[in-house]
Amino acid sequence: MATAPPAAARPRPRAVPRPSTDAEARTDAYLTSLRTASPHDPRTLRGFFLKLPKGGDLHNHLFGAVRTEYLIALAAGDGLCVDTATLTAVVPPCGPGTRPAADARTDPGFREAILRAWSMDRFPADRSGHDHFFATFDKFGLVPALHPGEVLAEVADSVAAQHQFYLETMVNPASDRAGQLADEVGWDPDLAALHARLVAGGRLDEVVAAARRATDDTDAGFRAAARCGTDHPRPGCRLAVRFVYQAFRGESRERVFTELALGMRLAERDPRFLAVDLVQPEDGPTALADYTPQMRMVRFLHTVYPKARVTLHAGELRPGLVPPEDLRFHVRQAVDIAGAERVGHGVDLRHEADWQRTARTMAARRIAVEVPFTSNAQIIGVRGAAHPFATYRAYGVPVVLATDDPGVSRTDISHEYQYAAETYGLTYPELKDLARASVQYAFLPGRSLWRGDPARDGYRPVAACAGQLPGSGRPPGARCRRLIDASPKAAVQWREEAASADFERTVAGAAPGR
Repeated sequence: MATAPPAAARPRPRAVPRPSTDAEARTDAYLTSLRTASPHDPRTLRGFFLKLPKGGDLHNHLFGAVRTEYLIALAAGDGLCVDTATLTAVVPPCGPGTRPAADARTDPGFREAILRAWSMDRFPADRSGHDHFFATFDKFGLVPALHPGEVLAEVADSVAAQHQFYLETMVNPASDRAGQLADEVGWDPDLAALHARLVAGGRLDEVVAAARRATDDTDAGFRAAARCGTDHPRPGCRLAVRFVYQAFRGESRERVFTELALGMRLAERDPRFLAVDLVQPEDGPTALADYTPQMRMVRFLHTVYPKARVTLHAGELRPGLVPPEDLRFHVRQAVDIAGAERVGHGVDLRHEADWQRTARTMAARRIAVEVPFTSNAQIIGVRGAAHPFATYRAYGVPVVLATDDPGVSRTDISHEYQYAAETYGLTYPELKDLARASVQYAFLPGRSLWRGDPARDGYRPVAACAGQLPGSGRPPGARCRRLIDASPKAAVQWREEAASADFERTVAGAAPGR
């Protein structure tokens, strides 16, 4: 496992702006014309970002990603009930204080109430959405839990429609079994002894097997709902999908440890799983009290399961949300103690002690930060200049744009790219490189299409594919084709490059002077 560099480690230099190709320059000119057009046409600008190839989404919670309207339809079809006081989906029969979810089909007011309770729909922009956002999951959670395969098919279609080619989504199969095992074993501050008790007699392996069976069921449900392997497959069938196991940081120490162990064991034994993460509000009382012990859990388990990857929600905080002392170390400890390979959110960076060193460390180790702008604005009210997006980029930290929970947030990745472009003045080549980064820093296995450190040195193809990228006019040779065929990562990167070349040919032709 990687260790922190010395405090005196020098920062990585920022990447020198790379020269644009002719097609990129024309596409950028077209984007500029859309931004400055009078009268302004928001639909055409939105269309540009919708069609823009956007790589992959690396920070996505499956149950929070699905459209709320689809959840309402599933609840109605299942005959579920809705508690009229809390608007929580519950199992039938529908007794006093509940209504059939199917009533939402004919009662617009009831449907609107559910929609607003299960998402951020029309939530006032001038109010903190923190509590409402996190409360939605308990209200609708029963519904996707009954239909994980169908939900995955719906989310995969939505990601493909956004012109993305890869999805890492967070799930937690068999978490109930993990909780039972944790409660039986109890807590032990000696993490090695605790892990030994978990695996004794094959008990943790039984939970791993249960998680794999549940994932098999999800896969089967997905393939059936998406019509994969038929003459009429849905778009999501072509999407590359992998899973990140999410552990719940608000639970007891023994449960968090067991869920992390389950996730890492899965990542080493099931190629569908790649990594672990810690989720739930970072400002919760248990999450705050146990933050450092949880970082140590991750560090220890990573020595046991070195092939598992680690991405951590860290720094999803702001002044006023937590005591000042809790703003000073979360990103730093995720990097220095837990050895995170990516950081989710990272919003409180500039409030942390010696944050410049943390930024330099992230740049030196190529630890990417996952940025979901809409989520950060809705949950903790951080946006624009208050967001450290530009700071991370200035320090050379790899940045990837993400959605977090687009179903709950009522957003999509195209909006996140448009927000980045308009708020921070990004050019088309910069947007293109953000999309490339979202695959480069994915945990998808295999060799990269790019050589060296592309975020610092520019996206230059490896020797096998030099001069053969889509749009070059040269088809890939045998060596390049072997790389693409052998590497899941390179295969997705090639699809991104091919889509970008097509996009530039189509869009750049509409640039001024053409």
